[in-house]
Amino acid sequence: MGARLKVFLVFALLWFVFIGIAYGIFYALLWAGYIPPGSGYYWVLAIMVPVLLLFNIITYFFSDRMVLSAYEARIVDERSAPRLARTVQRIATQANLPMPRLAIVPSQTPNAFATGRDPEHAVVAVTEGLLNTLDDEEMEGVIGHEMAHVQNRDILVMTVVSSAAAIISIIARVVIYQAMFGGRRQNVNPLVLLGAAITAPIAAMLVQFAISRNREYKADRVGARTTMKPLALARALSRLESANERRPMRFGHSSPAHSSLFIVKPLSGGTFVSLFSTHPPVKERIRRLQRMAEKEGYVR
Repeated sequence: MGARLKVFLVFALLWFVFIGIAYGIFYALLWAGYIPPGSGYYWVLAIMVPVLLLFNIITYFFSDRMVLSAYEARIVDERSAPRLARTVQRIATQANLPMPRLAIVPSQTPNAFATGRDPEHAVVAVTEGLLNTLDDEEMEGVIGHEMAHVQNRDILVMTVVSSAAAIISIIARVVIYQAMFGGRRQNVNPLVLLGAAITAPIAAMLVQFAISRNREYKADRVGARTTMKPLALARALSRLESANERRPMRFGHSSPAHSSLFIVKPLSGGTFVSLFSTHPPVKERIRRLQRMAEKEGYVR
């Protein structure tokens, strides 16, 4: 029931934000003269409600495919990725979870994420760089973290919110470009640009509000207990952070909206990304894992 309540609250938040954006754009266009005075205002709800219903259905059933497509991930199996399959199968068995589908992202930046609407439809994706960078124990730590997200049923909320945030960001850019370059008048009301520009940070804000940093701490803790190797996960986090700082992921549709899905922040640490980061500091995550290993007697 807890997971279902979280999903309901997320969809309610998305409805509120989308309708607010629609009304904001409508009034901005009205003041700018693109919509004649006296036009009915209720068309916003009449259009947005069915659109939002369709959006909810699409994000619930297809948001995982949207994320995989954005990162050009390909589905693999035990024949094409035997090392990954063995690791995931072992941890899924230890966590009493069904075997998820596997995917590989064609990027040399080492990272990983999990997506899907429930444990029965989960996908664990890793980059080529992760397979080439981490040893077996470190990879177990990373996979344990991602399977903890599956076990905690975080993946639906994380995937839906990140997909919605990406869509909002795209809409904001389209409106801005249309107002700047496609308008029928030279004197475009600056409120149009302002209203559209404000929607862009909402993409990151949605993720910030809907996905707390405690989710990452919890996934670290649960995953480390599953694998019984908190120090291996700590080493992996340190290596992943260094690699992502040196070579941020810069291909496909990588964006701050999707970054919350990854085990470490995949984008460069610019002001905008850092301001809305959903990832807790890696140093603090490592400190907690080391303390956990010392307190509970883990040696790896």
